[in-house]
Amino acid sequence: MKRLILGTAGHIDHGKTTLVKALTGIETDRLKEEKQRGISIELGFAPFVLPDGQKAAIVDVPGHERFIKHMLAGAFGIDLVILVIAADEGVMPQTREHMDIIELLGVKNGIIALTKKDMVDEEWLMLVEEEVREYLSATILADAAIIAVSAVTGEGIAELLQEIQRVSDGVKEKPTFGKARLPVDRVFTKAGFGTVVTGTLWSGGIETGETLELLPSGKKVKIRTLQVHNDKVDRAYAGQRVAVNLQGVDVADIERGNWLSTPDYLSSTYRMDARLHLLSSSTRVLKNWNRIRFHLGTDETMARIVLLDGDELHPGQEGYVQIVMEKPVVGHKGDPFVIRYYSPISTIGGGTIIDANASKQKRFKEETLNELIVKEEGNLSEMLLYELEANPQDVISVNELSKRTGNDEDRIRQELEQMTQDHKVVALKKDEYMSTFGLEQLADKIINALQEYHSKYPLRQGPSREDIRSRFSKNVNTKTFNLILKELEMDKKVEIQDQQIRLPGHVPAPGEQELKAIHLIKRQMGDNLFAPPSAEALREAAAIEEGAFMEILAYLTSEKVLVKISPDMYFLQEALEEGKNRLNQYFAQEKELSLATFRDMLDTTRKYALPLIEYYDKIRFTHRVGDARKKTKQEQR
Repeated sequence: MKRLILGTAGHIDHGKTTLVKALTGIETDRLKEEKQRGISIELGFAPFVLPDGQKAAIVDVPGHERFIKHMLAGAFGIDLVILVIAADEGVMPQTREHMDIIELLGVKNGIIALTKKDMVDEEWLMLVEEEVREYLSATILADAAIIAVSAVTGEGIAELLQEIQRVSDGVKEKPTFGKARLPVDRVFTKAGFGTVVTGTLWSGGIETGETLELLPSGKKVKIRTLQVHNDKVDRAYAGQRVAVNLQGVDVADIERGNWLSTPDYLSSTYRMDARLHLLSSSTRVLKNWNRIRFHLGTDETMARIVLLDGDELHPGQEGYVQIVMEKPVVGHKGDPFVIRYYSPISTIGGGTIIDANASKQKRFKEETLNELIVKEEGNLSEMLLYELEANPQDVISVNELSKRTGNDEDRIRQELEQMTQDHKVVALKKDEYMSTFGLEQLADKIINALQEYHSKYPLRQGPSREDIRSRFSKNVNTKTFNLILKELEMDKKVEIQDQQIRLPGHVPAPGEQELKAIHLIKRQMGDNLFAPPSAEALREAAAIEEGAFMEILAYLTSEKVLVKISPDMYFLQEALEEGKNRLNQYFAQEKELSLATFRDMLDTTRKYALPLIEYYDKIRFTHRVGDARKKTKQEQR
């Protein structure tokens, strides 16, 4: 069965709520004040059964100009509009404003219900129909059926039902795949259940027991139970009116305008880039930094308009803008929005979100405008490539690309697979990509850095992986950066040894001065195998500046000529091997070794014997038992 949301629209007292009751049998005015005053103040909701048995829902909106913000909260997400016009009054101010809003939201399916037929004669009715048809001739409802009805006598109701059935057959359903998004339009407490929210599910699906994220707070909440059309269900789908019983959150923590979504999918923002259309009927010229009321989903906030390609926007014109919010707002690429003038309040325009989490933009910048054109008009491949190349050193997930482009993840994966085959992007691991351009640019930066490094430090293997990551890819975690390095190594652009990166074929090469110092160091340490000179004594003997001398020590250590066994002590590798040989000979006869015995065995002092035996402990050649040492079993095998 098709999932369908109908919405009413029209001027106050034109009979919207009465018509909904005639169609559904339900009174949607539930507030005491609404019943006393005879007008709708808040949104009303009613389940609705079409002639073919299909279940749908009707959102009944208030018609008074003071409650347009409530009307807007209900109009977002509807599939089909019933524009209600009273036969005794015809087209009125809120008829026009509601119709403007419907067009701005992109609702393409509708019917005109000419109510209160019983209050006028046939001649008047024909005149009103002609007026309505003329008014609608320039709107998306130009070809919509006009059905005259009377909710009092029931005349025309059956015909209206049949027309709703006919139009609904052509409605395209909202996608049930992808992530869930539900804008909250009501919050209340129900005895025995706790916190309940309602809304129209815009995309994806939700199910009992699932954890969702409440935005903009970011709080995780769990679904206790679900209802659709007043029936308890285990799962709800996009295009359905849903009542969600939540656990883990109080009513005071939720309000209209909040969102429920798949965790880590949406995020709040203070800036959105968009294309804005100013209504031709607007009496206002929109100027840069004008304050406006911004409506998206069920949310309303004050905001400022930054005109990116002009100083003014005149009625009937459109252009690229950045909307700067006064509170955090949640949106998604492709979402429609409506703006109303700050004071006096009137609907002046609307448009479509291009970037729901935009950075601050500069006006009249050609590069910015070109980027917005690609984001708005480009095909999926172009949009993906733009997002990947705009931040070339970043690795971007499929989930993030879905948010930025407004496309389903499965479709993005298919496109990226083809782009990988076409060598436009590189797949580093499951669902994480960077552009080939970005990888090549990063490779150039790393190669230049390595050339400088090798020139400055000829005795070193190369910089550490972490040093390079922090310089060029600080937004990429270590694990993913290692995958990038693997790609570069496969392309023979770098070589990796342990934690160091170097240019292919690079070999540390001592110069003449370094070779003299190395010869001196090896000779002096060889002459004092188990009582080696300190680093400072060696430096003074070599008569080399401290920085250069430390480079030589680091080189000899990397080449495994020297081994650093404590912060201030180095031994020749051959000394350590000789020490092992003497220990093996000793343990062939004895089970335990004291520090004093070890000292005498090497003909050295405690100063050298202690750190040396601790080194052998560290590499598990020996191990300590009380004050003595024993040969480790694994070494005895």
